[in-house]
Amino acid sequence: MEVQRRSSSISSERRRMKEVQSGDRVTLKKEIGLLSACTIIIGNIIGSGIFISPKGVLEHSGSVGLALVVWVLGGCIAGLGSMCYAELGVTIPKSGGDYSYVTEIFGGLMGFLLLWSAVVIMYPTTLAVIALTFSNYVLQPVFPNCVPPYMATRMLSATCLLLLTWVNCSSVRMATRIQDVFTVGKLMALGLIIVVGLVQIFNGNYEGLTPQVAFSMDRAPSVGQIALAFLQASFAFSGWNFLNYVTEEVVEPRRNLPRAIFISIPLVTFVYTLTNIAYFSSMSPEELLSSNAVAVTFGEKLLGMFSVIIPISVALSTFGGINGYLFTSSRLCFSGAREGHLPSLLAMIHYRKPVEPESSLLETETSEELRLKTHNLINYVSFINYLSYGVTIAGLLFYRWKKPDLYRPIKVNLLVPVGYLMFWALLLAFSLYSEPVVCGVGLVIMLTGVPVYFLGVHWREKPKCIYSFIEKATYLGQRLCFVVFPQIDPVEVANPPGFNHQHDNDDQQQPKKPCL
Repeated sequence: MEVQRRSSSISSERRRMKEVQSGDRVTLKKEIGLLSACTIIIGNIIGSGIFISPKGVLEHSGSVGLALVVWVLGGCIAGLGSMCYAELGVTIPKSGGDYSYVTEIFGGLMGFLLLWSAVVIMYPTTLAVIALTFSNYVLQPVFPNCVPPYMATRMLSATCLLLLTWVNCSSVRMATRIQDVFTVGKLMALGLIIVVGLVQIFNGNYEGLTPQVAFSMDRAPSVGQIALAFLQASFAFSGWNFLNYVTEEVVEPRRNLPRAIFISIPLVTFVYTLTNIAYFSSMSPEELLSSNAVAVTFGEKLLGMFSVIIPISVALSTFGGINGYLFTSSRLCFSGAREGHLPSLLAMIHYRKPVEPESSLLETETSEELRLKTHNLINYVSFINYLSYGVTIAGLLFYRWKKPDLYRPIKVNLLVPVGYLMFWALLLAFSLYSEPVVCGVGLVIMLTGVPVYFLGVHWREKPKCIYSFIEKATYLGQRLCFVVFPQIDPVEVANPPGFNHQHDNDDQQQPKKPCL
């Protein structure tokens, strides 16, 4: 009887799925309002970076004063980049962020290379690193006098990734609510550090922040060292572009996308600067450089028996960061599959719950492999990430020249993308000069996608047996996951006069031929 009931339930689910495929419209729900949009940006930026990067910024800048300048300028540069992405996000209103914009502007090969580097290396490695940071900080109070066991940290990391993958596969609303809650938790954790630091300053402990002491240094740093300091700070600011990955799920994106950016980036810059001021008010440069966990050292020095709050707060921060990365990076796989650059099954959503379960699973599986095998690849991720920013913003300038009459709800001053590109060109050039092996390997990793593109995507006349296998595998995946192709309307309202986007006539988008 139990088997019959289960079989009957499955049959009814399949009938519903067929009815959906034949008649109803299945769309991505717009569930991300202004508040959730801000928490996505803030939650993705504030992760493990602010607890790791202060040491690297100080080490390369050579003085407390210059380190604080680097933090402020790092936020300003992220702000310039986010303004450019705001224009791209409302001009090309498609999920997928950098990948979608570069594919639209420069074509399939360039977009595929960004997709390849992101899916294979960048986001899985970042997820693995943040998950390991989470497990280390959670287990540190349990093992106060020794390093947490290797297997325990790996098992807890895997559990965290699998739990949040399940959440993102189950419900967009649940994932955004988790992001909202843990973003507030992150700001409260940093707020605690800032308040304790300000109390120290009000009590007269600010000698290290006076200009005479703050800018004193044994030797002036080279341009290459300053560039590396900016790279360290930029790592902490990475994630400012992630709202563009879910543009199609944002309520009124032409209004809320730029608003969320203009609220979030200044707020994060303000919080980061005050956090570093708090560190320097209580720790000498030598103490900070000798610490492997700056926030924990800060807590042990000032909070005494309550210092356990700090590792717990960092763990909450990284937990929210993992959720944010899964939520946004899975949309990249969705967009890649919709363009025909990944298997078409990844472009489908559950016919009753508008989520992309296969895309989230792909990111988690890849991060699990990287977590165990290629920890050193984290050294190459930053260069690929920053290179993709530059290519995308260069595409903004090219798109203005290519389509000058295209309707743009937001159009930033030309000096913004030009200034950003000049800064990043200098930064990447000096970084390449200072770390040629790291940057060279990063480029090689990206270029390995070229033969994959020509074999899997560009080569259309494959043997029929290959297409038959792909079709059967896709059909089996649909039956197992109850997923269908969504009907996506990327523009919320009727097109204003003069809006002439090349994909606007795709009222019901159909995926291109899937790649091998």
